Amino acid sequence: MPGVTFNQPKGALRVGWSANVDDYAIAGGWALNGEALLVADSAGGVHAFEGTSGKPRWARRGAHAGGAMTASIHPEGATLATGGQDGHVRLWNARDGAPGAALAFGDGWVEHLAWSPDGRWLAASCKREVRVYSMSGEELWRSPPHPSTVSALAWSGADVLATACYGRVTFFRMPTGGESQRLEWKGSLISMVLSPDGEIIACGSQDNSVHFWRRSSGQDSMMSGYPGKPAVLAFDDKGRLLATGGSEAVTVWSFEGDGPEDTEPGVLELHVMPISALAFEPRAQRLASGSRDGAVVLWTLNQAGHGEPCGVVQLPQPISGLHWRPDGRGLAAFDACGSVTAWRVGK
Repeated sequence: MPGVTFNQPKGALRVGWSANVDDYAIAGGWALNGEALLVADSAGGVHAFEGTSGKPRWARRGAHAGGAMTASIHPEGATLATGGQDGHVRLWNARDGAPGAALAFGDGWVEHLAWSPDGRWLAASCKREVRVYSMSGEELWRSPPHPSTVSALAWSGADVLATACYGRVTFFRMPTGGESQRLEWKGSLISMVLSPDGEIIACGSQDNSVHFWRRSSGQDSMMSGYPGKPAVLAFDDKGRLLATGGSEAVTVWSFEGDGPEDTEPGVLELHVMPISALAFEPRAQRLASGSRDGAVVLWTLNQAGHGEPCGVVQLPQPISGLHWRPDGRGLAAFDACGSVTAWRVGK
């Protein structure tokens, strides 16, 4: 199928709004139940836009000296956490941008942040160390040094934190930080996602494969043959489908029945450059994909992970993030030049 050439949204993607931040749009998402879209950029600024119009709501430029690296929105949507090259974690009121706690981590970059599903705890990583904070900014736990730089964080339920680094995924139980499980594999793990029930852990690897474990049995498997590194992964909210990057096609594995071992994945082909962002629609079986060619495609999938495009749009710069509005009626894309675009999504 030829590459995407549309400049206006087609199909289920409908015209919305566009705005700009000061540099590469690093991370963010919808807050206040979709009333606001929050963005942290590589210039170190934090910005908020009205969800329906894109009108600037507030901005805090220079929030992180050297630039922001990551962001995570509290499950209740009223607090934003950001981490930066200045070695700090900072909390912000999503409604008005009022600063909250400023947490000094160290002299390295804070690369990963993740709120626990119940919002009680915030996990942050810097180099080989992970720390967990309360909402008020109190440090509750810090990890022993990992054997290498922490490459990903994810929560399994409200009180178990998973960390990935070279050769292993480790589970720590909060608030004590006791190690509850370790899954080992010789390889450099560059990305990680957990199924919603915490049973499946999938990691993209430096050797162009996706490695996954079933926690209850410890059984592990590998999906290989990717042309590139699967740096972006996404589960649907039922844990049945796993979408993976690693090439210009999206590969979707089904965990229904005896899958994905010995099954044929869905291969979604339309992009002409590698996939850079993936996001499943909340409570639905549609998938949004973005790539380095600036294209955003909306796919309708079946239970086996096969599907067809149902919406498409072309932006001028590589896509750095995709974020569904909580009600599934809006989709936002960030790009490498600081553009922030939101579309209405039809059914």
